[in-house]
Amino acid sequence: MAKVFIDGSAGTTGLRIRERLAERKEISLITLPEELRKEPAARERAIGEADVVFLCLPDDAARESVALAQGSDAVIIDTSTAHRTAPGWVYGMPELCGQRERIRASKRIANPGCHASGFVALVAPLVKEGVLSPDAALTCTSLTGYSGGGKKMIAEYESDLRDPLLDAPRMYGLSQQHKHLAEMQAICGLSRPPIFCPIVAPFYSGMEVTVPLFAEQLSVSPKRLSELYADYYREGLIRFLPEASEAGFLSAAALSGKDTMQITLSGNDERILLVARFDNLGKGASGAAIQNMNLILGLEEESGLCLG
Repeated sequence: MAKVFIDGSAGTTGLRIRERLAERKEISLITLPEELRKEPAARERAIGEADVVFLCLPDDAARESVALAQGSDAVIIDTSTAHRTAPGWVYGMPELCGQRERIRASKRIANPGCHASGFVALVAPLVKEGVLSPDAALTCTSLTGYSGGGKKMIAEYESDLRDPLLDAPRMYGLSQQHKHLAEMQAICGLSRPPIFCPIVAPFYSGMEVTVPLFAEQLSVSPKRLSELYADYYREGLIRFLPEASEAGFLSAAALSGKDTMQITLSGNDERILLVARFDNLGKGASGAAIQNMNLILGLEEESGLCLG
């Protein structure tokens, strides 16, 4: 039985991981009393006992936990931004070419960011296969449910006295300094980051990441692009759907509560829309973290996940 410790189990991602693992018979959860939850010595002992440690913490606290893990044999899966482009860490998206094997062999795994997951899934295969230039000037719009903002934002949106401005979608990351941009650029092998427009909307969970392209930016036809995606995503939790329109619409909440991701391609022969839809709390956070844990422990990759 594998021993698992969740450092930061009171946050949105940590709570969801704990709920999912609590029912699994092959997992034994190491827990700390509330009064010791932030105590470094107690956390260090728990990390030392664990086979797998999830870090569901702010960046600085995640770095502190990694320091506490020195000398431990535990596999660290960090859900923060702290190590996604750091040397010695493996990016935790198994569906990327060769990444599944790297994850299985690693003890330091950086879980992808939610917005970045969709962008990377759409763009990385195209750059890797030489279909899209690494010098391409890209834009990305990402629509997310408010649960991605954590407990504070959830409380704001669910308050009876909430600001009326929260009743409509709100853009953020206006300075083009969003914390996911570094991994979006690095993991895709781009020479520059995209122009990125994240939007939070008044629904609980779900995410829709869109990358628009002109046909001349690609070296293949839209038909061949569809074939490339279908072939590339044959394993794992990402699937290509040639047609996913809901009577001419695409809802950002279509995969809410699921741990899968859906890739679609729309538009025409001149202007193309690449779209990734998933749950910001599922494949965008806790679902992806558990998928990585399953690989590390030699379990079925989809164990304990909601595929629906």
